[in-house]
Amino acid sequence: MQRAFADAQAAGLANPVLVGVIPFDKRQPSSLFIPRHVSHLSPTSPPTAICGFPCGSARKCIEHPNQAGFQQAVNRALGALRNGRLDKAVLSRLLQLEFDVPPCPATIFQGLRQQNPEAYHFYADLPEGGVLIGASPELLLRKIGQRLETNPLAGSARRHADPLADDDAAQRLLDSAKDQHEHRLVIRDMERQLRPLCHELHIPETPSLMATAKLWHLSTRIEGELAEPISALNLACQLHPTPALCGFPTAAARQLIAELEPFDRGVFGGIVGWCDAAGNGEWAVVIRCGVIDQHKVRLFAGAGLVSASCPESEWRETGTKLRTMLAAFGLDREVA
Repeated sequence: MQRAFADAQAAGLANPVLVGVIPFDKRQPSSLFIPRHVSHLSPTSPPTAICGFPCGSARKCIEHPNQAGFQQAVNRALGALRNGRLDKAVLSRLLQLEFDVPPCPATIFQGLRQQNPEAYHFYADLPEGGVLIGASPELLLRKIGQRLETNPLAGSARRHADPLADDDAAQRLLDSAKDQHEHRLVIRDMERQLRPLCHELHIPETPSLMATAKLWHLSTRIEGELAEPISALNLACQLHPTPALCGFPTAAARQLIAELEPFDRGVFGGIVGWCDAAGNGEWAVVIRCGVIDQHKVRLFAGAGLVSASCPESEWRETGTKLRTMLAAFGLDREVA
C-alpha cells in the first residue's frame, strides 16, 4: 500500500486515496485502486424522483439455498452452538434474479439512495464483471487522525407501517434476551481488539436502537483515540470480519460458514471504503447489497445465530433484509 501511495505521489497526486472492496474472506483478492481524481462531497439529499424501474418484473427468481435448505443449515449450526464449539455464527443466503431487460445500475442505485438516505451508499465495478451496489447501515470504521469510530450492529427486527406496531417491535427488540446476547458477543470482541490499540475508548454500557427504512437494529457506537499511528485500511482489515458478519470465535465461525453455505460469499459480507496516504479513511460493511451483471442480479442477506435462535425466525429475518434491495428494483412486494 505504501509503495502504491508513493508511486501516486510521484505521479503528482498530493494526497492519493485508495478505494475499493475487500471480500468477506481476506485471503481472496481485493479490488482496490487509486483513482486520478477524488471528490469529497458533503452529505446531500438523494434525488426526490427517479426515472422509473426499467427492469420490469423478474422472469426468474432462485433462492440459494431455499427455505428448507437454509433452515437445515441453521439447525446444523445450532448443534455446533449448543455443544460449545462456538458462541455465534452468521449464515446467509442468495437471491438470484433474472430480467428480460438488463437493470440500469445507476438508476437502481439512485432508487436505493432515495429509499435509504441514512445509509452508507456504494457503487463499485467488480473486476470479474458486474457492479456492486448497496446501502449499508453498518460502519466498520471511520478514522480521522488518531480518532476512530465504529458502529457495529447485531440484533434486528422488522419495521411496521403502523406506528404503534413499529414502536412495539422496537421495544421487543430492546427487551430481547437473545438479541442482547448476540449484540454483546460482537461488542466484547470489538473491545478485545480495540482496547490494546487505544489510550482512550468509549463504549456505551447498553445498545441503542437504529432505524432504517425496513429494520430496527441494536446499535453501539464506539469511539476512541489510538495510542499509535495505524492506517484506516490496516485497522479495518484487523477488525474485519467482525462477529456481526462472521461469528465468534472467528476461525470456528468461518469454518462453519464454509461447511454450511452452498456458495462463495465473494464481496458479500466484505467491506467497502477508502483510505488516504495520511491514514484517514472510512469503511462500511457490505450488506443490504447486490451485484448487477447485465440481465442477472444477485442479492445477499444473513442472520446472526446464537443458541436461542429459531430456524424459521432466521429465515424471515433474511427475507426482511432482502427487501431493502428488492425495494430498489420495485420488487419487495412481488418477490418477498
